[in-house]
Amino acid sequence: MNNQTDPIFGDVIHAYSRAEALEDGVLVDAGMMAQEAGLKWPVALTRGVWAAYVEVPPGVQGQNETGRLWDILWMAAFAARKTVRGGRELLFSLHVRNDNRDRTPPLRRLKMVSGPGDDGEPVLTILLPEED
Repeated sequence: MNNQTDPIFGDVIHAYSRAEALEDGVLVDAGMMAQEAGLKWPVALTRGVWAAYVEVPPGVQGQNETGRLWDILWMAAFAARKTVRGGRELLFSLHVRNDNRDRTPPLRRLKMVSGPGDDGEPVLTILLPEED
């Protein structure tokens, strides 16, 4: 690692890269589906989002990971198209069914953050609202 100096905190001892987070499973790459949904930059979801809203809970019928991931990406892209440009963070909501009850699923809120990737390229990350 190169010696880096942060103007506020001084020398950086260690930096955890996006590539490392993807390799470790802390982030999950949304792949080409993100582009298909209308997001122009690479997208990753936190493990928390993946576990809560992409993985299908045991016994839940009529759901699959592909469809659930598509719903998240589509709603993120829809929210991005409707928002005023310039913000780094965007909150959006979608209904997610995690049980077999016959009702409208609860509305869940997620956050999408734009930022630089490991090489300064633009990337997007979808997080739970309480995650940083």
